[in-house]
Amino acid sequence: MLLSILRWPDPRLSQSCAPAVLDADLRSLAADMLQTMYAAPGRGLAAPQVGRLVRMFVMDIAWKTGDPAPIVFVNPKLELLGDRVLGPEGCLSIPGPVTDIERNAEVRVWWTDLEGVAQEGRFDGFAAICIQHEFDHLQGILTLDRLPPEPRAVAEAAVVA
Repeated sequence: MLLSILRWPDPRLSQSCAPAVLDADLRSLAADMLQTMYAAPGRGLAAPQVGRLVRMFVMDIAWKTGDPAPIVFVNPKLELLGDRVLGPEGCLSIPGPVTDIERNAEVRVWWTDLEGVAQEGRFDGFAAICIQHEFDHLQGILTLDRLPPEPRAVAEAAVVA
């Protein structure tokens, strides 16, 4: 089922999320989030973006250029690695502006998959950027929050109503 994506400045997007409980409802939510992400069309979507304040996000960085390879991250923990890089980011909850955000070039992530199995992975490039972006959503942080005042004002003015 397609879900509605919350848009900035919805206050739920600025709230920190509670740990997710792995059950049938969460599995159903993950499937709906993937369907919603593909339809949007995006490459990542966090539960708070669809109004569920739990620590889960979905990601598929490959589907636009190759075969789909979705990953569901339940209760992820993140270690920032590598150099800092500046690059463009868009957000399904902030339609319109693409802003340059500084992120780490590499991350290590620990998470639980939908079968309850502990996972660990190291990601770089676009995958690392996407993971940091979605992880920020779980903390109640938006790309706008990472901008200095002047670029933030420009980005806010560019948001599509």
